[in-house]
Amino acid sequence: MPIPGNLLTTAMAVMPHTDAAAALEAALSLDIPFWPQLPRLSYYEDMYVQASEHFPGIVLNVEKQTLSFSMDKFALELEDTLAHFEDPAYFDISTQYSEVYHRFLQLDLSDRPAIRGQLEGPVSFGFNVLDENKRPILFDDTVRPFMFEFMSKRINVQLQRLKQLNPNAFMFVDEPGLQFLFSALSGYDGTAARGDMEQFLEMIERPRGIHLCGNPDWDFLLNLDMDILSLDVYLNGEIFSTYAPSIKRFLDRGGVIAWGIVPTNFEPFEAENQNSLSSRMEEIWMILDRKGIDRDFLLSRSLISPATCCLVNPDGEKTVDLAFDVVRRLSGRLREKYHLP
Repeated sequence: MPIPGNLLTTAMAVMPHTDAAAALEAALSLDIPFWPQLPRLSYYEDMYVQASEHFPGIVLNVEKQTLSFSMDKFALELEDTLAHFEDPAYFDISTQYSEVYHRFLQLDLSDRPAIRGQLEGPVSFGFNVLDENKRPILFDDTVRPFMFEFMSKRINVQLQRLKQLNPNAFMFVDEPGLQFLFSALSGYDGTAARGDMEQFLEMIERPRGIHLCGNPDWDFLLNLDMDILSLDVYLNGEIFSTYAPSIKRFLDRGGVIAWGIVPTNFEPFEAENQNSLSSRMEEIWMILDRKGIDRDFLLSRSLISPATCCLVNPDGEKTVDLAFDVVRRLSGRLREKYHLP
């Protein structure tokens, strides 16, 4: 089983650190490490900017920290991009766009149960990158299909590099925009979106999964052909637990859930402790057990993680580092309680 369970630990990649070494040390402190994304270190490490590397039509202003799109520029650059479509290095993340990624690739991670990478997904990228008319490029019928294929190539290239370090490497497709996918305001037809996401996942090598912190259509998400789902269960656990039939189908076909239970925002973190977080998590598992999802089976297909990324705390990285410590201790406590290896 390439993605382990048994309440091992991992986390989201966006971190508030301005010291690459300190961020990497924090990531390596978890069972399943990852390479951190550090937008406070450089605008190039913003998750949308990072995903935009070599995307035709992108207008990037690092000094003003803006990212936009030009249709005229897209038309001019598309042919050159297509000429590189069989060049894996073209789709990888360069040192300019991530210092930490290339440090991570130099490590010996062969003894870890798994390792993980990530890239911003096409739905979120397409919602957030606007053209010269302030219209999301996701709504453009010419750009959208190209964008899905382009991002799938970027994800596959990264996954292949990570698998050279550890055969159990897997990828998170970060998709916060999925919570808006079926809203009346999205301007993107739900039927088309479902078809696009299904086709997109077919283009991505396994193991593949989705991370988001919001509250999407869980039936839609859990029935996609993916291997892991990472969510903020601290805020969304009550709603998520009402989708027991879809959760059960997801687990039965081999899916793993990363339960984001430890808050990283300063105020909710200060209000919680190991006992309260353990009780909150176990209550959700008990609800699902009563709805027909065997708890022991569920735990064998589960990871523990922070609830969200956080860049807004007044204490910088301090609370995030403390949250990582709570994740480790909470995992150890629960694994001991439930006799997990």
